[in-house]
Amino acid sequence: MIGKINQFNFQSLLILNTCALLVTSYFFNNFFLVGVFILFFFISSLTTKNGLEIIRKLNLLQNIRTEGPTNHYKKRDTPTMGGVFMIIPFLIFLLIITINIGSLKLFLLILTIFGFFITGFLDDYLSIKNKENTGLKAKEKFILQSIISISFILIAYEKNFINPLITISDSWGINMNIFILPIAFLVLVGISNSVNLTDGLDGLAAGCSGIVFYGLGTEILMKEQQELFVFSILCYSMSGICLGFLKYNSYPAKIFMGDTGSLSIGAILGSIALLTDSLFTLSIFSGIFIIESLSVMIQVGFFKITKKLFHRGERIFLMSPLHHHFELQGIKEQKIVENFWKINILLVILGIVLKINL
Repeated sequence: MIGKINQFNFQSLLILNTCALLVTSYFFNNFFLVGVFILFFFISSLTTKNGLEIIRKLNLLQNIRTEGPTNHYKKRDTPTMGGVFMIIPFLIFLLIITINIGSLKLFLLILTIFGFFITGFLDDYLSIKNKENTGLKAKEKFILQSIISISFILIAYEKNFINPLITISDSWGINMNIFILPIAFLVLVGISNSVNLTDGLDGLAAGCSGIVFYGLGTEILMKEQQELFVFSILCYSMSGICLGFLKYNSYPAKIFMGDTGSLSIGAILGSIALLTDSLFTLSIFSGIFIIESLSVMIQVGFFKITKKLFHRGERIFLMSPLHHHFELQGIKEQKIVENFWKINILLVILGIVLKINL
């Protein structure tokens, strides 16, 4: 009984996120935000529940990579491509807002997210069709992501939607000038792939994404710029969508989001951060995603360097991304996910505190 009380599970995260939203809404005197979160939580829960049956009928089931942890073989044939039931409701909502406002900035956002959505969808579909864990080749996926990202960045930069000044606080920032272009590319492609790499344990990416979207939405509210309010609404809607999906994705997962969901989620985070000048705080909020991605880069880099120097590749981690390292140390999957959630919550608190005090 005590163990159940101390367990930080899906219900705990949902209650905490809702309470945080209530406090935020009270502070900004706008309870519409809570309504948006709750509405999309139920929409996501409903679409995911019904989508499960569709996926089973279409036989869209997960393949497990042979080089991964052996205890993941039991996850084989779990319904996947659940990201379809997360991203499509969001895109419909975004399209409705865009039509009503008539904003080129929002229209550009739709095209970018849709591009990453299609890329993830193709990757998932080919993976299932080929009965392998990978669909698109890494080079093919990167080329598609690059084309979409470069198109978004060049148009946004030309229309002055991207601020070359990376704002640290209200009083100071770092003017990157033309170098904001490669930074923007790194953010958009990097965060998209980082969320994708994090999506390796039940509920890990969905839970962390819900937390990050709450943090980003709150940070945008703190700017007190009326024209950016719509982006805060979009973040809170995605927070609700992620937690609604998490209801069926938490351990033991009944459905996976696949690249369809993870690549799109990263694209939404990166593009909104670029359009709202929130890169500094996003880098803090997304600490889990960044660390997961860095663990892969460090592992691969160290292996190649040692192989070249000593003719035998060495590893720093038992396996990458980092969550697999902890798995192979014998830590239970649920505990790893819960601890990563807690760390992500602390990172959001840190980011908001820094925003207030810097």
